[in-house]
Amino acid sequence: MHATLPTKPSSDLPFYTTLYGFTALYAAVIILLVAASASYITWADLLAAVGSESIQQSLTLTFLTCTISAILALIFAVPIGYTLSRFRFRGHTLLDTILDIPIILPPLVVGLSLLILFNAFPTEQSSLEKWLNQRGLEVTFHIPAIIIAQFTISAAFAIRSMKNTFEQLSPRAEMVALTLGCNRAQAFWRVALPQAGRGVLAAGVLAWARALGEFGPILVFAGATRGRTEVLATSVFLEVNIGNLGGAAAVSLILITLAIATILTIRLVGDRK
Repeated sequence: MHATLPTKPSSDLPFYTTLYGFTALYAAVIILLVAASASYITWADLLAAVGSESIQQSLTLTFLTCTISAILALIFAVPIGYTLSRFRFRGHTLLDTILDIPIILPPLVVGLSLLILFNAFPTEQSSLEKWLNQRGLEVTFHIPAIIIAQFTISAAFAIRSMKNTFEQLSPRAEMVALTLGCNRAQAFWRVALPQAGRGVLAAGVLAWARALGEFGPILVFAGATRGRTEVLATSVFLEVNIGNLGGAAAVSLILITLAIATILTIRLVGDRK
């Protein structure tokens, strides 16, 4: 019998061309979007936006609320992510699904749900907002509403990030710590959490970036009152409403710059060994 020679493999050029082609096409769309916004802006528009008192207040409020909501998101994301990654219990899948709801729901629906929760649940006469108002606290259409709206969605992303972080860490070191006399809390604080340090930082930056881009929930639950509940995302909306497209594009460029900076931070934190 004659041995059959292996057939020569066909060229991989079409395969690589397809891969790189789709990648380049989608990247080009994103670049064109950024370039379109940048090309619409004049130096006068940019200087007017940066020098505007309302935009400066909006920028300050944006940094304040995003930072607070990101910290709150981390406070919840670390224990929840650890629980989902290390323990299996009845209802685990259901809980995991529930925690993803803010990611899947349209942002306007999240804002509407928050508005109903605070102002019409269980009834309009005995709502949570009225209970808080009686104690000197105001939430709806005030700064706390911005933080709650940002936190509700950014926490879901932070939880998913922390769950993935802990799943990538081997539990062996924690088991060794348990055999050496640590209880479960000590093993978490002394072993698991230090190992997840970069993941915690990345989740915090992700939560901050997600809060930066929130618009729908803030518009419905906190409003877009100039000088009071105006953040950068709603500043774009307000500028468009008054017909100042140049100002809206200038604020958009600020948002794009902040978004690129946060994405690069996440990439650098994740890529460092």
